[in-house]
Amino acid sequence: MPTYNKLVRDKIPHIIDSSGKECRTRILDSEEYKQELRTKLQEESDEYVSAASEQEALEELADMLEVIRALAEVHGANAAQLDKLRADKAEARGGFQERVYLIDVDEA
Repeated sequence: MPTYNKLVRDKIPHIIDSSGKECRTRILDSEEYKQELRTKLQEESDEYVSAASEQEALEELADMLEVIRALAEVHGANAAQLDKLRADKAEARGGFQERVYLIDVDEA
């Protein structure tokens, strides 16, 4: 029996059961949940970097977005509040659409 020991989407146990297999799960406490979300974000980020196609890259970005929304809730915000923070930062500092690549800064 494979051991996973990782955070999964809410419906995964039902999907496993529906396929005729059995699985064991447990509910994480708040601190474990926060840590496992951070681990999951790194996992999804690694999968995005390794994506072999545009579609696969988009799917991994969607997974990352789901994890980011859950993390926002853990930190006391909802998706709308997080997007407002993003928009405020974009207004103040810009986004990434212009492809600016900073080489160095002369401190003299």
